[in-house]
Amino acid sequence: MTQELPLMRKATAVWLVENTSLTFTQIANFCGLHELEVQGIADGDVASGIIGQNPILSGQLTHEEISRCEKKSDAVMELNKSAASQIKIVEKGSGKYTPIARRQDKPDGISYLLKYYPEITNGQIKKLVGTTDKMIDSIRSRAHWNVKNIKPRDVVLLGLCSQSQFNEVISQVKSGNVEVEKPVKKRKSAKK
Repeated sequence: MTQELPLMRKATAVWLVENTSLTFTQIANFCGLHELEVQGIADGDVASGIIGQNPILSGQLTHEEISRCEKKSDAVMELNKSAASQIKIVEKGSGKYTPIARRQDKPDGISYLLKYYPEITNGQIKKLVGTTDKMIDSIRSRAHWNVKNIKPRDVVLLGLCSQSQFNEVISQVKSGNVEVEKPVKKRKSAKK
């Protein structure tokens, strides 16, 4: 998950806080943030330095929708239908590239998954983090070369996977619907 999406949400929230009389709950629900985070934006404690992004100009909302929700504090803002139709769900490619700056975070993410979801399989961890069995096993057995410095940290907050990917895998883990991993058969080399 890139850092752009959370920044865009916060930028939209900054604009809504500064330019409307919507409630913190309404803004939080629309932007996908926590209500306290929106309150922090209003207080100036959160998102300082982020320039507000006008959701009307980007086509996410209309003036009418904002006015309707300002009049009724329990109303829920709805994404503009034309903007909703432009949202594309990107299919995950075959490989998972992690930028060099994020690679040192992988052991922390793996440690987090192993600590809070001990029944998770190596295949599921590889799907989320994009790592190897050797790395997972070394962290699981505490034999990793840097084990003293590994601290369990949330894989979504580290940017190693998206919240939807995380939720999908964790729901499989909790329900016990584990995809059975097929062992790879080694090919016998031809003898001369």
